[in-house]
Amino acid sequence: MSEAELCRRIREVNVFARVVPEQKLKIVNALKQNNEIVAMTGDGVNDAPALKAADIGIAMGDKGTDVAREASSLVLMDDNFSSIVSAVKMGRRIFDNLQKALSYIFAIHVPIAGLSLIPVFFARWPLLLWPVHIVFLELIIDPACSIIFEAEKEEKNIMNRPPRNIHEPFFGAKKIWLSCSQGIGILLIVFAVYWVGLKMGYSEREDRALAFTTLITANIMVILSNRSWTRNIFQILRTSNKTVKWVIGGAVFFLILVLNVPFLLNLFQFEKISLWETLVCIGFGVASMIWFELYKVFNLPEEGRR
Repeated sequence: MSEAELCRRIREVNVFARVVPEQKLKIVNALKQNNEIVAMTGDGVNDAPALKAADIGIAMGDKGTDVAREASSLVLMDDNFSSIVSAVKMGRRIFDNLQKALSYIFAIHVPIAGLSLIPVFFARWPLLLWPVHIVFLELIIDPACSIIFEAEKEEKNIMNRPPRNIHEPFFGAKKIWLSCSQGIGILLIVFAVYWVGLKMGYSEREDRALAFTTLITANIMVILSNRSWTRNIFQILRTSNKTVKWVIGGAVFFLILVLNVPFLLNLFQFEKISLWETLVCIGFGVASMIWFELYKVFNLPEEGRR
């Protein structure tokens, strides 16, 4: 059978019997020419060429030969095929969680960078973010990236997806744009609170407290929203992740202290704001992520299945 004929026939055939090593290699290459993602399992010396040629070679760790193990990408230590399923599931969860963490990093640093540049474009306006504010934000950002997203459970549809295209970038232009758009939305909301506060005659310290409270709330919202790109915020809140309670609970607790303890108010260059003003800021912070939640509802279910 010619190579072209094999590529055509292999789309309709699922079982191959009594194949010699050369034919195993031809089968793997034919599948790859049809743009399939190929996994190959084997344990013998004669399996090594096909294991090496496959996108993922999987060797038996117990009964497999040294040659097969060296040629493979993965080695099953228990020689149990069900371990392949567990490994794929774990790998996809880690891959998703890395993307979520990276998306959050893009999203939250856009407003930080934008608000820090206010004195460059509006020299007469008071400085909004001081070094102590950046430190406070980073004390939320770092645990969120390293703890919350790492501990996030896999998506429900994770094993129904086809293999990811090996030529697709880890974090493509579309995801970068969506992540930065989240940050732009936060930047616009916080800047609007800051600008309106100035126009309404609030003092510099009061206005800074209003804008910072809005920014922290938006930061919490972007953490929660990016825990899943296929579920809405209400579904996300019902999904258990104990680390969320500690990180977000700690952020809220310390924000309350900063807004009420005189020493911290002075350290952060704030003035005490009323409960009503705080609730308004929280409302604006929550509103900064509404558009992304609507986007997930109307655009991402199908993408999540892919």
